[in-house]
Amino acid sequence: MTLWWIGNALLAFVVAPLVIFLANRLIRLALEIRHYADDVLENGVNLTGTLDAVPKLVTTKELTGVARQNVGRYGAALVALQSGSAPAQSRVGRAPAPPPPPPQQQQQRRPRARLVASRED
Repeated sequence: MTLWWIGNALLAFVVAPLVIFLANRLIRLALEIRHYADDVLENGVNLTGTLDAVPKLVTTKELTGVARQNVGRYGAALVALQSGSAPAQSRVGRAPAPPPPPPQQQQQRRPRARLVASRED
């Protein structure tokens, strides 16, 4: 009977506190992981808000290409004015454009589809 009392005492004073201690550590770590997961979710949602302007990059690319062409023409005109001759090809390193095809071989060109950012409010 005394062995039962010793076993019960060991269970009550050694094993039970050890189980509680280990369970407490496990729960604390699980709550910390949950906190990190919530933080990742919050920052991910904030990041998607900053990506709204990405579709506008297509328009920006098209506009910069047009501006680059206009700058080339402007530079060629300035060179022609300074030299006193008729405007020649642009001197910005571009190859001359190929001559247009004869009128009977010209194909009907379809307009390009433009990507326009739709903003959802």
